[in-house]
Amino acid sequence: MIHASHSIRKSALSLGIGLLLVVAAAGLRVPVRMFVTAPPVLAQEAHQPQNAGVDKTKMGPYRALARLALAACQKGDYATAAQLATILERVWDKAEDYGGDTALSKTNPTLFKQVDKAMDDFITPLENYAKAPPDATKVKAAYNSYLEKLNLAD
Repeated sequence: MIHASHSIRKSALSLGIGLLLVVAAAGLRVPVRMFVTAPPVLAQEAHQPQNAGVDKTKMGPYRALARLALAACQKGDYATAAQLATILERVWDKAEDYGGDTALSKTNPTLFKQVDKAMDDFITPLENYAKAPPDATKVKAAYNSYLEKLNLAD
C-alpha cells in the first residue's frame, strides 16, 4: 500500500527533477542544494490540511507564528522576530484565558506547562535581542523543542 506521504514525496521529487531540467535548459545557474533538499514543511503538509501555510489544527496558528519568528531571526531581523514572539505569547495566553473547558490548561495541565515552558524558552532570546543578539543554534533548538510539544497538544 502506498501512503499519502510517499506519493507527496514522489510528486515533490518529480517536480524538483522537472524544474532542474527546465533551469538547465534555460542555462540558468541555481545552487544544486535547492533541488536536493525537500522543503522543511513537506512532512507537515502530508499530515495536516493547511490554509496559506497554516495547518488547520488546534496548535497550527502557534506553529505558524513561531515559524515566522524563527525566519525573521535567521534573517537578522530581530525586531520583527521579537514582535512576532510577543504576539505568539499574547495569543497563547489569551486563548488559554478564554478557552474555557477546552483550554489545554484545563484538559491537560501537565502538557500545558510543558508547552508553555518550551514557548518561553523559544521566545525569551528573541524578545531580549536588544540586550544580546540571539544565539542562532540555541534559538533553533528551542524552536524544535517547542514544535515537539505543540505536536503533542494537537
